[in-house]
Amino acid sequence: MRTEQEELQAPSATPVAVRATPTQDGEDLSVAKKQDTDRPQLTRWVVLIGAATFATTMSQTGILRLPFQNLLKSELNVSREAMASFFALIGLAWYFKPLAGILTDSIPLLGTRRRHYLILSAVCAAAFYFLAGMASHTYVALVIVLVVANAMLVVGSTVAGGVTVEAGQRYGATGRLSSALYVVANGCVLLGGPLGGFLAARTFGFTAATCALISLSVVPFAWWFVREPVAKQKGNETWSKAKAQFLCLIRSRTMWTAAGLLFLVYIAPGFLTPLYYLQTDTLKLSQQFIGTLILLGGLFGIGGSFLYAVLCPKIPLRMLLYLSVAASALGSLGYLFYRSAVAAAAVESENGLIAAFVTLALMDLAARATPHGSEALGFALMMSVLNVAQSLSDVLGSWLMDHHHVSFSKLVWLNAGTTALVLFVIPLLPRALIERRDT
Repeated sequence: MRTEQEELQAPSATPVAVRATPTQDGEDLSVAKKQDTDRPQLTRWVVLIGAATFATTMSQTGILRLPFQNLLKSELNVSREAMASFFALIGLAWYFKPLAGILTDSIPLLGTRRRHYLILSAVCAAAFYFLAGMASHTYVALVIVLVVANAMLVVGSTVAGGVTVEAGQRYGATGRLSSALYVVANGCVLLGGPLGGFLAARTFGFTAATCALISLSVVPFAWWFVREPVAKQKGNETWSKAKAQFLCLIRSRTMWTAAGLLFLVYIAPGFLTPLYYLQTDTLKLSQQFIGTLILLGGLFGIGGSFLYAVLCPKIPLRMLLYLSVAASALGSLGYLFYRSAVAAAAVESENGLIAAFVTLALMDLAARATPHGSEALGFALMMSVLNVAQSLSDVLGSWLMDHHHVSFSKLVWLNAGTTALVLFVIPLLPRALIERRDT
């Protein structure tokens, strides 16, 4: 079992190709040849990551949130707390994402670790989304069906995350590949706002069918792009490998320190659901305009993704973490001025840029902290921590408003203050993890 320091110094985390001495012409030539050979392979994985990210993100209820919110508020007449709990419950599978990591890393499906997991999970997710269209009149039934649909999306998302970490560590590009992945994710947000507003004005069956078709979009990419040698492992070998990977993760202090930072950033009392009620009940914004606000957030989020891709090869991750957390705390205060349609557009644009930057810094940290050989499992665990914290944050914020009558402005101050406290945790991260730049 490798030690923590060995994990940080593993060859896969820093490719030889980018460490050649500039004065050695022979080495420079070999570096150039290796980069020319690696580039087509990296491009192929980028396309696959993009397709898988689109299919597993665009079809999520968190992206096409408006039709689900409209259904709950207008037809099922639920409270703020019940709505926040709905989204927390249907995202239950995302909290157990590491289980999907164990499956895809250690247990081949029909002889492959990536290809058939992507295809089968997409088909199953589509089937359960179609079923959700028939279960939309009952809160409990809708929750159960969407929990299973999300479980299938989790498998596909885990494969995409595993490939991102594998390729990122192999080519020394964790920051830039995370940026590419997040560009696709923000593109989904960009499309999800107007599409969600469009679907919210129609019967819920259109939403269910749309989610199903998007889920299936990754199938041709997985079929044609993923070429894996058939994995022939005996049952006892498979489970031994899974156990070894799990123990490696449990003993990785580096990874758990990074996971703790992710949790602290996102556990701050949130106001995602209270904001929706503010938009609809107080500001009287239409569903279409709320969708436009989401589009603006996604558009500026893509800008934040490109900004991070430019800065990560030039600035150490430590400084990027300080900048992103500080900006997140200050940016939250913009919601104190959320009093008109124009102000809402400005705040959502600014928040989209900052949210992308802080998320990418944390994803970069997660990719670096993941032990070699457990790429899907380790990255899935980190993202599970993030998902749990985000869901608890929204439920906590809604609970404070419903039961303790905390005003929206006080909730904003509380969110900004608790986020700022994370700045004191960053120095506790291992220096070998955060002092490096993208190569």
